[in-house]
Amino acid sequence: DHRLTLPAGDMAAFARALAARLGVPGVSDDTPPAGLDPAWLDALTEDLQRAGAQAVIIPGDQQSRDVHALAHAGNHRLGAIGTTVSYGDPVIARGDQGGLTELARAMDLGELDSLLMMGVNPVYDAPPSLNFEQRLKRVPFTVHWGLYRDETGRASQWHLPAAHPLEAWDDARAFDGTLSLMQPTIVPLYNGLTAQQVLDSCLGRYHRPALEVLRDHWRRQYRGDDFEAHWNGMLKAGLATGSADPGRTPALRESALAALTPEASGQGLELVLRADPALHDGQYANNGWLQELPRPITKLTWDSAALVSPALAEQHHIHEGQKLRLTVDGERLNVPAWIQPGQPQNTITLFLGQGRRVAGRIGTGVGANAYRLMPAEGVYRISDPGLEVESVRIPLASTQKHHNMAGRDLLREANLADYQNDPEFAQPERYKDEISLYPDYQYDGYAWGMSIDLNSCIGCNACVTACQAENNIPIVGKEEVMRGHDMHWIRVDRYYAGPADDPDIRFQPVPCMHCEKAPCEYVCPVEATQHNSEGLNDMIYNRCVGTRYCSQNCPYKVRRFNWFHYTSEDAELHTPAPAENPDVTVRSRGVMEKCTYCVQRINQAHIDARNGDREIADGEIKTACQQVCPSEAITFGDIGDPDSQVSRNKASSLNYAMLEELNTRPRTTYLAGVRNPNPAIEALESDHREADA
Repeated sequence: DHRLTLPAGDMAAFARALAARLGVPGVSDDTPPAGLDPAWLDALTEDLQRAGAQAVIIPGDQQSRDVHALAHAGNHRLGAIGTTVSYGDPVIARGDQGGLTELARAMDLGELDSLLMMGVNPVYDAPPSLNFEQRLKRVPFTVHWGLYRDETGRASQWHLPAAHPLEAWDDARAFDGTLSLMQPTIVPLYNGLTAQQVLDSCLGRYHRPALEVLRDHWRRQYRGDDFEAHWNGMLKAGLATGSADPGRTPALRESALAALTPEASGQGLELVLRADPALHDGQYANNGWLQELPRPITKLTWDSAALVSPALAEQHHIHEGQKLRLTVDGERLNVPAWIQPGQPQNTITLFLGQGRRVAGRIGTGVGANAYRLMPAEGVYRISDPGLEVESVRIPLASTQKHHNMAGRDLLREANLADYQNDPEFAQPERYKDEISLYPDYQYDGYAWGMSIDLNSCIGCNACVTACQAENNIPIVGKEEVMRGHDMHWIRVDRYYAGPADDPDIRFQPVPCMHCEKAPCEYVCPVEATQHNSEGLNDMIYNRCVGTRYCSQNCPYKVRRFNWFHYTSEDAELHTPAPAENPDVTVRSRGVMEKCTYCVQRINQAHIDARNGDREIADGEIKTACQQVCPSEAITFGDIGDPDSQVSRNKASSLNYAMLEELNTRPRTTYLAGVRNPNPAIEALESDHREADA
């Protein structure tokens, strides 16, 4: 429940100081990074020691090896091994830039006569100092295998089309070590080759089916007498029984910790490179759903931006969208600025994954390629980059500008102590009057509703993309997003609390509320929006004439108007037909769209229950947003059933409805957040804020 705004360059010093306070053997330097109050670290240390074996220290993927070593040693010291931390053999063997540097050296020396590149794109993402595209020309025979003929595919002599995982026979290993078989679920699209087929051909075995190659591998691994029975058993079970990693209990090497050399703390300006939250390293740049997906914190779409702190923006007179010229080792990159609250003062963050030269119709030419600033050693933190502020401003497409709380309690939360004093803080007395001008509906059967737990939502936006895929929601492009014409049926509002240099961040998913007293229903002149017998606010598309009265009357602003023929044959951003859900109507222009609680899934459950002569079971229906939520923040079900999970959630004292003072009686309600801050850290932060004020 606390976040420390710390430059990336200070992370090693922070980890070392924490490890020393925890008593990790071989670590004695407990000096905190400059500017960090030692009392903050002392309070954190006390919290960890109080939790003991139930605590956990998690180093980020982008942290250095030293930071990872110190974090694991801290977990060992706390006794967390075997409780919150387990070890096993690594599932994925990760390469490093050192290997790429060695490859470049071998190219220069003429030591390679053939080079096979599988599922990688070094022409795009290798550090520019390696000049990989030019070096590739020195290799006599080059082959690229991948889903797309990307930058590396075009620079190679041969490109082999990869089979998509959904159309291929393959095997996989889960993170607990469990082995499983992957079976094709769709008809092959382009007759691509699996990785096993490509490697098999390198051994002189050509044109063998992927299934045969896979079976041969598993036959060699099998030590029993009846392989066919073993194989069929794995297909039926979906996994190889007993293949999970038994786990490891590594010993702590004090000598290795003592040999760690202190890293230089971050001083001056620093540039941090991070994988894009949606496009990752750029391999998904041709996916329009992900290009238009608002990033969790910035809510930016369709572009690159350099994140700068409000203090740095004030110091250099930087305005939103103003073009910055960043220079590293002679390489320059022009990118617009985005002023980000909570950003460390002297840190500039760039996301990788944009600036693709060859990424299909959707991703080519979008944004700037941050890999151009990556040094040869492949580090993700760069000290003292050159910074020039230009007068040109580039418009950026953000979806959050029109969603503000404006002093209303849309998102409710309290500290644990306040909740214990007033368990019903989320339900003020002034909102408990049930009087309405409109008669109540009587439900003889199911009554569907949703509960969203604000304690669990992490703002990842997975629900947004899942809803888009499930319901054939079109993408509209950067220009239309800037005009406020984004079409997502569910949004995740992001709110800041506290000072701009170090705010707390909150997230709140907002789908259609399916109001019991829906204000949209009474204003539609053609009755295109209706209240059905199970409490859903339905849309009848072929009645809608596009007056948009319902949108004007919706206090939650969750209705979307389809302005253009986004799904027509000649539309530039048209989603290909194979990606559309056949159970959901593809809407044309001029109609209002919104969340339907995935009514197609509800109808399918009705059919299945009727065929089985039974009732729909609780939890049998999962909306797309609920199904994909990694933190299980969304619950859906029959609110008429007092034993359903959604009914139990709504019976909680934390349950509340957004804008319930309007008496719309939403079917979608929220569980208010309860935070558990460390009193000592909270007091420190409060003192610092008062001092700054």
